[in-house]
Amino acid sequence: MSDVTRSSETLLEVVDLRTFINTRQGVLKAVDGASFTVRRGETVGLVGESGSGKTMTCLSVMRLLPVASAEIVAGEVWFDGKNLLEASEAEMRRVRGRDIALIMQDALAALSPVLSIGEQVGEPLRHHFSYSAADVRRRVIEVLDAVKIPRPSERLGEYPHQFSGGMRQRIVAAMGLGTSPSLMLADEPTTALDVTIQAQFIMLIREVQESTGMSVLWVTHDLGVVAQTCDRVNVMYAGRVVESGEVRRILKKPLHPYTIALMESVPSIGTKREKLYQIPGQAPDLRNLGAGCPFYARCPARMDICENEFPSATDDGAGGFVHCWAVSQ
Repeated sequence: MSDVTRSSETLLEVVDLRTFINTRQGVLKAVDGASFTVRRGETVGLVGESGSGKTMTCLSVMRLLPVASAEIVAGEVWFDGKNLLEASEAEMRRVRGRDIALIMQDALAALSPVLSIGEQVGEPLRHHFSYSAADVRRRVIEVLDAVKIPRPSERLGEYPHQFSGGMRQRIVAAMGLGTSPSLMLADEPTTALDVTIQAQFIMLIREVQESTGMSVLWVTHDLGVVAQTCDRVNVMYAGRVVESGEVRRILKKPLHPYTIALMESVPSIGTKREKLYQIPGQAPDLRNLGAGCPFYARCPARMDICENEFPSATDDGAGGFVHCWAVSQ
């Protein structure tokens, strides 16, 4: 796995990542040229509609593609100065779960029903470190206590079905946090939680970050969660990052028509509307993407050039960028 000199502030840099899935109906471009960075100690959002490629981007970073027909066909994934796409499988096994952890959206599906939570939270520790059984038990209790599981020493032998949905999500977080990773990929971890438990979970991740300096890539479709958690945000559409920037700038002055449409779709307290705004049309078929902007058919600001040529990045003046012909004119 090759090392290069890159910015010491940048922990993760994804460059022109392309992950395609071969289907009987054609090649599905799940990730089609995504690029973004995550700096050390910061939280970066990855936002977009369902099917925009967010989860597949995380799985590509981990090189855990969900189907045999999926393939990373181009791009680079630089983590701590090393290109993970050039790493051997043995090297990736050392990285996964130790340096990069993944919190999945569906905690019940992520947990085995036949293994106790003590066994599951302790598995990454046994795999990556030469801990004794007593040391594993001690660390498991510590991390379960850190994620606010009541009486952790008494509940090590219990099973996932004996916990509520919010508690199961905390257990999944504990599995990732036990090894003190440098980067956490949080794939919509609060989607199945009620508002109160969601707020507690967000506060939990923030507390862990403050104490360890961990970086977080927070995948979500909820702009409210982005406003609470993220320093910067990347807006993803049809496998591409179409806009990136500081959260305050994105929320106050979105530039890409898709980002503007997402903001319009958020309910606003005190604003009277006959009906909630929805983006017209449908997301494009990822097997039949043209050469132009994938948002072309749904965009109110579209021009002729948008259909046939994808725009290069335009600097937003604050360290971010946007891919849009209407902005670059």
